[in-house]
Amino acid sequence: MAELNNSNPSDGAEYESVSLNPVEQAAIVLLSIGEEQAANVLRCLSREELLEVTQVMSRMSGIKVESVKTAMQTFFDDYRQQSGVHGASRSYLKRSLDMALGSDIANSVLNNIYGDAIRPKMARLQWASPKWLAEYIVNEHVQMQAVFLAFLPPALAGQILDALPVEGRDLVLLNLARLDEIDRDLLVELDELVGRCLGTLDTQSTSVEGIRQAAEILNRMPGNRAALVELLRAHDPDVVSEIELSMYDFLILATQSDVTLTRILEDVPMEQWAIALKGAEPSIRDAVLKTMPRRQAQSFEDMMRRSGPVPLSRIEQTRQEIMATVKGLADAGEIEVQLFAEAVIE
Repeated sequence: MAELNNSNPSDGAEYESVSLNPVEQAAIVLLSIGEEQAANVLRCLSREELLEVTQVMSRMSGIKVESVKTAMQTFFDDYRQQSGVHGASRSYLKRSLDMALGSDIANSVLNNIYGDAIRPKMARLQWASPKWLAEYIVNEHVQMQAVFLAFLPPALAGQILDALPVEGRDLVLLNLARLDEIDRDLLVELDELVGRCLGTLDTQSTSVEGIRQAAEILNRMPGNRAALVELLRAHDPDVVSEIELSMYDFLILATQSDVTLTRILEDVPMEQWAIALKGAEPSIRDAVLKTMPRRQAQSFEDMMRRSGPVPLSRIEQTRQEIMATVKGLADAGEIEVQLFAEAVIE
């Protein structure tokens, strides 16, 4: 933990009190209250808030005493405003509402005011893999799945929904849309589910897509990328084969220039395109069709309609064959392939 004292400027950036923004002030407070108390605060933050404040904490050094005093004074001023006569504490309201309305109604009112106790627990799930969370709740009844998704950020909830079996997603989303007030028994059940999920999560190792990440790094790497790939191949040719497959993903066809796509079309038979474009992203299909002459595009669409259903394994295999052709053309210097989406200038 960084020391909050008059450090030498050479130790890092100095934090002047006049220039501290709210996140920097929060970071100073967290660094001042000790690891255990800081951890209790961090558990209550959203994923984005936690990343923002901890990044600032990790960069801090050379913090002047005056800056610490300013941050702590601001904190206590805010605390007095929030917890003094301008606003009753939760415990005060709980005692008052218990006497006036009874415990059940008091809890309901307080949950509406403060947000129910399940939210901090759910926030911890933002660090789990959406696929893993989907596998964890897949055997729960549809109403519980909907309630589970209701307490998560929309982006994460959407990824979990996408990872659930296709045949049940509509019912989960329908139940979610119909949610208004959640029954107390259902909340208790949700709390138990989240508790079990967190207990299992604590024993899981963190999932990292190493192949995909390595491919993304290579795609964006300036300089002689091919030379580095060959050095890697000398260590582990199997891993490099997987990396190359990931680098030349079928999705990149949507971002290629007309010149590049025209050259690829010359080497890939229409029969292969008719299979590979089954169920493909509209952006890929539109890019390929736009590159074809109009008469050829019309014939191609007729060919796709006549081909009927195709097994997914055959579609994937055909896409890999096409991308192998693309890689061959790129290695031979016949085409320039854009391996990731970036701004271009005409």
